[in-house]
Amino acid sequence: MKNQSRIKGQSAILEKVLNLNFTLIFLVIFMACIGFTALYSAAGSFDPWASKQIMRFGVGMIGLLIISMISTTWWYQLSYPIYIIGFLMLLIVEIMGHTGMGAQRWINLGFIQLQPSEFMKIAVVMALAKYFHHATDEDLKSIRFLFMGSLLVIAPVALVLLQPDLGTSLMIVMAGLSIFFLAGAPIWMFLTGGGAVLLSLPVIWHFLHDYQKGRVLTFLNPERDPLGAGYHITQSKIALGSGGWDGRGFMEGSQSRLNFLPEKQTDFIFTLWAEEWGFVGGVFLLGLIAFILWKCVSIAMKCRHVFTRLLAMGLTVNFFLYVFINIAMVMGLIPVVGAPLPLVSYGGTSMLAVLTAFGLILSCQIHKNDKLLLT
Repeated sequence: MKNQSRIKGQSAILEKVLNLNFTLIFLVIFMACIGFTALYSAAGSFDPWASKQIMRFGVGMIGLLIISMISTTWWYQLSYPIYIIGFLMLLIVEIMGHTGMGAQRWINLGFIQLQPSEFMKIAVVMALAKYFHHATDEDLKSIRFLFMGSLLVIAPVALVLLQPDLGTSLMIVMAGLSIFFLAGAPIWMFLTGGGAVLLSLPVIWHFLHDYQKGRVLTFLNPERDPLGAGYHITQSKIALGSGGWDGRGFMEGSQSRLNFLPEKQTDFIFTLWAEEWGFVGGVFLLGLIAFILWKCVSIAMKCRHVFTRLLAMGLTVNFFLYVFINIAMVMGLIPVVGAPLPLVSYGGTSMLAVLTAFGLILSCQIHKNDKLLLT
């Protein structure tokens, strides 16, 4: 009897493994390898960035596979507890968080500087997916129901803004709005919210930090302070232009090798890649990202349950926002807000958060036929 149970359990695990979307896994690994290559080029060796990133990716991939094997029924049950844990971690950051580069965003665990706001992006999507799972047409027309759902977004955003981290705050808001839209929230809600934001812009401007105001003013006129607030974006544009059609070659980028390009291992790593591999290399990376997004959307569209469909689509939107904000930022299309390029930029928390999200998306795909426990 025990042998039969063991064999049955092993066959169930084997079936789940065989149902993995190996194409998506390969694409994720391939994009991470591009990041390792760029980080090696940024330092001229595996140390100090590429070697650590490879180890983190290995740990993250193990986590991805474990998460993908867990039924979405469990993720449904754990959505609110995970959200509460994430919120408490943000409170810990406010009380005793580690300060770096003028911001208090991390919890020092010794072996890693954990940034809870990165995981809060996932927690908010999970909580909203569960919140809207039972939503009826009447609920979606109810101001009270929509307001209570919006609190799931507003509460963590308020704490993230205190760190301060405007980029992550915007990502949480936009990911949350995407869940509201996909769940069928009425258009008047978005129009009202957009109008309120426009009317409150003078108030928002008043509460922005000086460096945040400087970034907005530099975006509007990059030449106003070329050696100060405008230095980052000016050097980024020079590097992008110097890459030309086919790039300067591996480890041959003048802006990055001569250290004119700031934060080349994190926020501006796409610029480093484009300088070395040119327009062709940049388009290739964007095409790879588009393929990943397409695979994730395909998984979400095949989900049978509202929770899994909203979860997979919301996490896909999160990944898109990472990419869009980073690349638009380094090209000077939006103000510099500090957002990593997922799987490519150096950073332990962002890497683990992105791989966790992919694990959840794969879980939605593997367990799309599971009977979700609605409690």
